[in-house]
Amino acid sequence: MKATRQRGATTLSRRWFLRGSGLAAMSAAVGASIPFAHLLPKGLLPIALADSAEQLQLPGKPGLTVFSDRPINAETPAHLLDDPVTPASRLFVRNNGVPPVTYDLDPLDWELSVEGEACTNPRAFTLRELQERFRHYTLQLQLECAGNGRAEFYPATSGNQWGNGAVGCPEWTGVRLKDVLAECGVADNAVYVAYEAADSHLSGDSSKRPISRGVPLHKALESESMLVWAMNGAPLPELHGYPLRMLCAGWPASVSGKWLTRILVRDRVHDGEKMLGQSYRVPCKPVAPGTTVADADMCIIESMPVKSLITFPKSGVQHALADTLQLRGHAWAGDRRVQSVHTSLDFGASWQTAKLKKPVNRLAWQHWTADVSFPEAGYYEVWARAVDEAGASQPVVLPGWNPLGYLNNACHRIAVMVNA
Repeated sequence: MKATRQRGATTLSRRWFLRGSGLAAMSAAVGASIPFAHLLPKGLLPIALADSAEQLQLPGKPGLTVFSDRPINAETPAHLLDDPVTPASRLFVRNNGVPPVTYDLDPLDWELSVEGEACTNPRAFTLRELQERFRHYTLQLQLECAGNGRAEFYPATSGNQWGNGAVGCPEWTGVRLKDVLAECGVADNAVYVAYEAADSHLSGDSSKRPISRGVPLHKALESESMLVWAMNGAPLPELHGYPLRMLCAGWPASVSGKWLTRILVRDRVHDGEKMLGQSYRVPCKPVAPGTTVADADMCIIESMPVKSLITFPKSGVQHALADTLQLRGHAWAGDRRVQSVHTSLDFGASWQTAKLKKPVNRLAWQHWTADVSFPEAGYYEVWARAVDEAGASQPVVLPGWNPLGYLNNACHRIAVMVNA
């Protein structure tokens, strides 16, 4: 499969920051006056000037923005994430290696071994045995890349320059990881549960693994941590781990291993590929933008921060002044529940509370709606901000900078052109 890299994708973040342009120039660029221009945070460029209309195609994923084809990485524009349950065709793709060839295999013969220093009864299961031996569960669970929103950080950091679309919330079917672990025995000294998978390293070196991550035992034993074989009532798509993957929702998607072959019950923090150094880690204490941070001062990312997304309308919409604009979107908060969602028309100077639905189950995203009216014609931005049950709120512009651009949960915003 060959995908052409999106032109300008790696420089998108630079376009978010003002470089000597005044408000008059910005108004001319967006094609209208900006009623709340005096409230626009210093240095922030209107979102309309950062949008790109360029689209590339990935088979089975129409409309997704493709960053690379080796490994395959693609994100979903926010307006394509409007479904309450994310379709397979709309779920982002984040791969680290080359997926295994699975087109000619009998999925029921796929084998998973459970072992490790702290496993007291190691054994192997075929997918058929997993399905026959353990109770099945179907849950809607959020999945988000730790680097979602990386393109907004300044100074820019390395890695895929994700916008806001490396997230989704499909419905998954499988068995609880804790039920399988109970069958295989967990010793008193167990600390971590990790995975190994069948994807291969980009170098072709069979001695190297592209990724092997895990979670602390308490996360693995949650009722929502699963071994799944189906998404939205159908077998897992090949790009999403067919025929078997791990799902630990609310934490970075990298802990939810695809093409699963081994579960390791460890007596220590897992030391697999992309668990050490700076991979999926942020500074243990806040640092100034651009700071070089020693590995010893980086901490492993666990629960993801509170976040929200405006999925309707699409950014750049034309709207009549006399009409009310209907908004909708989703909100999520890692291991927590979202308590409220708010919207703003004046660059965060004031906020209105949106209607928020309860999650269908723990660790599913929550849907919100709001109706807004505009005081006069011109260019507006609608911002969304979620607050979780512990009182943590999305930052208005950007959270603390970190060397690899993780955990950006700044308010999502869309451009609206209001016509008289």
